[in-house]
Amino acid sequence: MDEEILVNRGDVPFDIAVKSRKPEKALKAGLRTVAIFEATKGVLVLIIGIALLTLIHRDAQNVAETIVRYSHLNPDRRFLRRFVEFAGTVSDARLWLMAGIALVYSTIRFTEAYGLWRARAWAEWFAIISGMVYVPIEIYELARHPSLFKVGVLLFNIAIVAYMIYVRWYAGHDPETTARLQGKTPKSNNYL
Repeated sequence: MDEEILVNRGDVPFDIAVKSRKPEKALKAGLRTVAIFEATKGVLVLIIGIALLTLIHRDAQNVAETIVRYSHLNPDRRFLRRFVEFAGTVSDARLWLMAGIALVYSTIRFTEAYGLWRARAWAEWFAIISGMVYVPIEIYELARHPSLFKVGVLLFNIAIVAYMIYVRWYAGHDPETTARLQGKTPKSNNYL
């Protein structure tokens, strides 16, 4: 049943209120969507880290030139030129460092995804804070070199942060909702 009747929530004795569980289902679905997004970021960064490890003891510049050539990208583009130049200067120690950073980053994303999937408050707060950290950087980058892609990334990030703030606000005002989102039985005797 989508609705339950709550009795005596404390405001007025025997006050009867009908509370729909549909918002809770939507909140849980939203949290799981964000969790999947965070886990996907973790997987992509982990793949990049593993790819970096395959470059150890190899000519990274030659590999970068091959990637650009087989991707049919214009090697005269500034970004690609810098990419190839950087690959020529990277050492094995730096590759290990970058792979280690990728491992740490992906571990953080996997941990956050787990917490969001399980509707844990700490993960929701972490998502808010980590998302807000990127907003000023994204605004700066957008001001430096505007593009529709950067606008989309900024708006998407702001939407996730706003949604996570809404989830914390909604769940923070009703401990029973938080318990149900986490799959626990609410610690209350207010039910019929």
